Amino acid sequence: MITHQHPLFLKSQTTWIFRLTVIAALFLIATTTFAQVSLPKVFSDHMVLQRNTLIPVWGKGKPGTQVTVMLAGNKASAFAGKDERWMIRLPQLKAGGPYRLEIFESNNSKPVIKFEDVLIGDVYLASGQSNMELQVQQAMNADEEISNAQFPNIRLFKVEHNKTITPQEEIKGGQWQRCDSTSIKDFSAIGYYFARELHKELGIPIGILQSTWGGTPVEAWTSREILLSSHISRTKVLSNDTITPQHFVNDSLDLIRFWEIVYNPQNQSDQIYPDPDFDDSQWTEIQMPQTLKNMSIPDYEGMVWLRKEVNIPKDMKGRDLTLNLGHPELNYTLYFNGEEICKTIWNAEPEHIYSIPDSIIKAGPNNLTLRMAFLWGGGGFNPPAKEMYISDGEKKISVTGTWKYQKDLEPEIPFINNYHQYHSFLYNAMIAPVVPYGINGFIWYQGENNVDNAYNYRKLFPLLINDWRIRWQQGYLPFMYVQLANYMKRDSVPMESNWALLRESQTETLKLPNTGMACIIDIGDANNIHPLNKQEVGRRLSLIAKKMIYQEKIQASGPIFKNFEVENNQIKIRFSEVGSGLSVQNGEVLKGFSIAGKDKKFHWAKASIKGNQVVVTAKEVPEPVVVRYGWANNPECNLINKEGLPAVPFRTDNWNATEK
Repeated sequence: MITHQHPLFLKSQTTWIFRLTVIAALFLIATTTFAQVSLPKVFSDHMVLQRNTLIPVWGKGKPGTQVTVMLAGNKASAFAGKDERWMIRLPQLKAGGPYRLEIFESNNSKPVIKFEDVLIGDVYLASGQSNMELQVQQAMNADEEISNAQFPNIRLFKVEHNKTITPQEEIKGGQWQRCDSTSIKDFSAIGYYFARELHKELGIPIGILQSTWGGTPVEAWTSREILLSSHISRTKVLSNDTITPQHFVNDSLDLIRFWEIVYNPQNQSDQIYPDPDFDDSQWTEIQMPQTLKNMSIPDYEGMVWLRKEVNIPKDMKGRDLTLNLGHPELNYTLYFNGEEICKTIWNAEPEHIYSIPDSIIKAGPNNLTLRMAFLWGGGGFNPPAKEMYISDGEKKISVTGTWKYQKDLEPEIPFINNYHQYHSFLYNAMIAPVVPYGINGFIWYQGENNVDNAYNYRKLFPLLINDWRIRWQQGYLPFMYVQLANYMKRDSVPMESNWALLRESQTETLKLPNTGMACIIDIGDANNIHPLNKQEVGRRLSLIAKKMIYQEKIQASGPIFKNFEVENNQIKIRFSEVGSGLSVQNGEVLKGFSIAGKDKKFHWAKASIKGNQVVVTAKEVPEPVVVRYGWANNPECNLINKEGLPAVPFRTDNWNATEK
């Protein structure tokens, strides 16, 4: 609709628009002139500041500007330097609050910045890759845990993902939040359960500053300067000097296309290949269940279509059926007789069970089709075969055996450089900007992405620990970390293992002062690199904190190898951290030990507990030389102390372990 207005009204309207524009401009000038001071994003409402230490508060301001900070009756001032930076350290405070943190500039009597609901307590930086990043809503007992997550004095800060070529002064995003059923959902499960254990026992505010990114090596979190100091990492660091911000842009565009293909069928493939009448006679046959590493398409990345004919007997018609797919790859779409049953995105649930409506089921041949993303060495179905079937509640029809597959039916997915895995790029963007925020220590879970270079981890990991301690300038800040869990198919005979080698490197890191390691060799998952029992992981980390930091007289570790001696055909092993004594989990036969003679051939050993020693023998090894325990990707080992904490895997030899 077109309307006409009186000329005088238009003139009046123009005048008011002009006046409002002038007022807005003056307000903008006044604001710009007035607000000369800024603080980094790690400061916000609801934050926790570290108790019993000088509290660092820093930011930027116009050179020469006097900055005054007030908190809980304490006041301190500093001047912004020529580089615009200023730093103030407030006096130590005991746990408490809530308080208001106020920032004043020059002689202004009113604060230019203020933060409300500030608590004083203990703050921990939680970092690492996907097992530390795994969210409460993805972990065990998620619904119950989320509904019960009402802890207003636990505060959570999640640093937004970012990667940069040089160290930054500011993170990309994030803010402190109170712990409740909304904020906790996508927060680190381990970080939360660790905080909850401490908060319940200590009764003080706990802050968790989460800076995590899945699928990342330890080098990504370490500064360039420290990595250049080691010949192991120096060459790789220097080779990255040709990377520019434009490389990040190009990679981001490729990444968008990458996920567009993964999540959305291309070339009308979802209309063609799920059709029961589609002719798949030229497709390749393959036996299922098995994974990409065992299939005839190793190292392939992209979309793969899989089909299988399933015969349903007449007596199973007339009711909905249940399809159990066992443990397929995480991203897939399932079709039954051409009808889409589900579309999963990162489905890490232990069970993949679906209802197939009777309306689409036929007596006789039926078609089962999957569109599956084969990414990063994953793809196919993990054993066991017994979990792949169709059932009416009484009868089961196996869907294992012969399947047909075809790749390259959709566009090739772009190659992604994954710059978040590059040396120092995460340190630059996600660690450097939060230094020197006051903390009480670190918790860390990482190592899966260093398994291929497991021996060198014993040098690379300490580099990171020393690096961070130097940056924070708080002495030997407590560094608590998780040893890799058991994972993958269990071996029937003793053999070499990069996972075991990396665990050994993690144990070696205990030589650094003020470090503690939570062993979780008993709670992993053969079929899931992300074991879901994060409650116990958080609890075991909290035991270390309670003993190392809060000086509680508790047992915080399982038995750790101390020494051994050979006596005739026996090896006698002694341990530290035996607690109330050695024991066997669930009262079973002691397992997990192997011994070898000079021929370096290992055999499973019979083991028994004698006081605080374990004695091992093997009839195949009359003259044993060395012993190993839990030395496998997924070892069957059950030595514990009477406090229920598992013995740390170890070996007494150094065979087949060299620096790369």
